Amino acid sequence: MRPNRPRERYDAVAIFLHWTMAAGILVLIAIGLVMTHASLSPARTFGLYQLHKSIGITILLAAGLRLAWRLSHGQPKLADSLPWEKIVASGVHRLIYALLFALPLSGWAVVSASPLGLPTFLFRVVPWPHLPFLSDLTDKSAVETMLALVHAWGAYAFAAIVVLHAGAALRHRYVLHDDVLGRMLPWRPARSAPGDEALS
Repeated sequence: MRPNRPRERYDAVAIFLHWTMAAGILVLIAIGLVMTHASLSPARTFGLYQLHKSIGITILLAAGLRLAWRLSHGQPKLADSLPWEKIVASGVHRLIYALLFALPLSGWAVVSASPLGLPTFLFRVVPWPHLPFLSDLTDKSAVETMLALVHAWGAYAFAAIVVLHAGAALRHRYVLHDDVLGRMLPWRPARSAPGDEALS
């Protein structure tokens, strides 16, 4: 394992995982809202649930890969900012990582505790098992209801954190004029302030 070394930009693997997972999360939020609030046919709702589960499990696996990559390859140094901003940024990043695991796992738990016992096929191809300690419960309804509430409110909280995270990145780019956002972009954006060269 390589030592955890600070660098100025995320590497290509970290950037790919970040934006792929970001796209998947936005799709998950959209599907979740549609399948729980829109008036759809049972067949259409079932299809959306299956797609939601497929993307959610993919995010879970990608989160594990991304965390392993970060621990083994390090991350860019923190931007020059006030101490409290660094504390907040570090806390938000840790919370995002926690939710990247907690939300898919809670969704998996909801499916496993469902009295319907519907099978999951990732993208209609790969069979995915239920969690045995939940699928074997005799009275599943109360557990499913509780887990569904945890998953739903966790999703709302995650959506708010995503907005906060994106807003902070845009603030660095267009208000503070530093290179924080550029470190995660696939391309190297032009600098918008003369003093930014000191951060490169």
